[in-house]
Amino acid sequence: MYKILIFAILIVSSCLYASESPLEAFKKKEYKKAFELYMQKAKENNTTAQNAVSYLYFNALGVSLDKEKGLKWLQKAANNLDARAQYDLGMMYLSGHNVNKDILKALKWLQKAAEQNYADAQYNLALMYYNGDGVTQNIKKAAQLLENAALQGHQRAAANIGRVYMQIVKFDKAKLWLEKNAKDGDASAYPLLAEIYTIEENFSKAKYWAKKAIDNGSLQAKELWDKYKLKDYE
Repeated sequence: MYKILIFAILIVSSCLYASESPLEAFKKKEYKKAFELYMQKAKENNTTAQNAVSYLYFNALGVSLDKEKGLKWLQKAANNLDARAQYDLGMMYLSGHNVNKDILKALKWLQKAAEQNYADAQYNLALMYYNGDGVTQNIKKAAQLLENAALQGHQRAAANIGRVYMQIVKFDKAKLWLEKNAKDGDASAYPLLAEIYTIEENFSKAKYWAKKAIDNGSLQAKELWDKYKLKDYE
């Protein structure tokens, strides 16, 4: 009877262990248990688990540091069309963190993630196109990617897209985003809006934005104010 009771307790303990999620184990800092549980799911082609196993290998949590295995599992998730893994892989190759820096591989994986509408990938790919890093410079393409990311709420993309549209003389879109920036409290958008409205000869609106910019200490706006005699407009 005693042996049967012990056996029953072991079965219950095993069931409890099996029912615990790897994330719960990770949050408790039971990294070895988390690794074992994630590995079970990773072998079943669960991409979330494959990402996690990669992270644990790269950071020596619950397992010995092994960058080759970390890369292997991250690639598995990326090849299984996991956008987060594709993005992480692209950024690793872009920065040279955990792998040898490789701009072409960075471009490949960021493009794949961007095609899945992954905002961080779209933003970083936009920077590559804007600067011509590993790809022919294409500011129009950069603008398109930035807008896609901004529409998903990516803050850095939203902060820059109006300026890029202004650079390629798409003033309607530039005004749309810059006015949003201004509404959100970005005072650096004020003189840019003043400049666009002077170009379009809408001097009343130019005056409005130039005044706000001057009140925030913009010398650029003061030059526009004097050059176009904006004080004379209603």
